[in-house]
Amino acid sequence: MWLEVGKIVAPHGLQGEVRVYPNSDFPERFTQPGRRWVRHAGQDPPQPVDLRQGRFLNSKGLYVVRLAQVTTRQQAEALRHCQLLVPETERLPLEPGEFHVADLIGLEVRLLPAKTPIGRVVDVFSAGNDLLAVTLDQSSQPSAAEKPPSPVLIPFVEAIVPMVNLEQGWVEIDPPAGLLGS
Repeated sequence: MWLEVGKIVAPHGLQGEVRVYPNSDFPERFTQPGRRWVRHAGQDPPQPVDLRQGRFLNSKGLYVVRLAQVTTRQQAEALRHCQLLVPETERLPLEPGEFHVADLIGLEVRLLPAKTPIGRVVDVFSAGNDLLAVTLDQSSQPSAAEKPPSPVLIPFVEAIVPMVNLEQGWVEIDPPAGLLGS
C-alpha cells in the first residue's frame, strides 16, 4: 500500500528539477534525501526514484525537488501529473488530534445532536484551516433531484468537527446555521 505525499505538477528549469504540490504536512518528505516512488496515472507498480534535494517555494506553496534519475527538462516533463509516493509502512507519527488525510477520506459524516448520517468525506483541502469536502446523501440535500451531489466544504476545526472516530469510520459535525445550505 502507498501514501501519496505529493503530485508532480511541472518541470522547473532545464536541469530536471520538478515542482511538487504537497499532500503531506511533513516537509522532510520533500527535503530529506532518500527513496521515493512515482506513479503515472493508471500505472502499477510505482517506479523507485531517489530524491537528492528539495526546497520550498513559499510564494508558490510547493516544493522544487531534484531526483537522481531525472537530469533533463524532457525527463521532468514526462513526470507531469505523476504521484509522488512513499510506502504506507513509512507513515510518520502524529500528535493527538492530528490525522493522515488518507484516513479521513471515506469516513461517514454524522450530524449532531442526533448523530444522523448525512454523507461521506470525499477529500480534504488545505486552506487557512483544513476543509473536509463532504458529499451529502441525496436525502440530505435541498432540491437533490434537480442536480447531482456536489461536495460541501466543512472547516475541520474542533468547534465544527468535535469527534473523529477512525476505528468505527465516522466523524461527527455540529455546523453553524447555513453551512450545509439549509
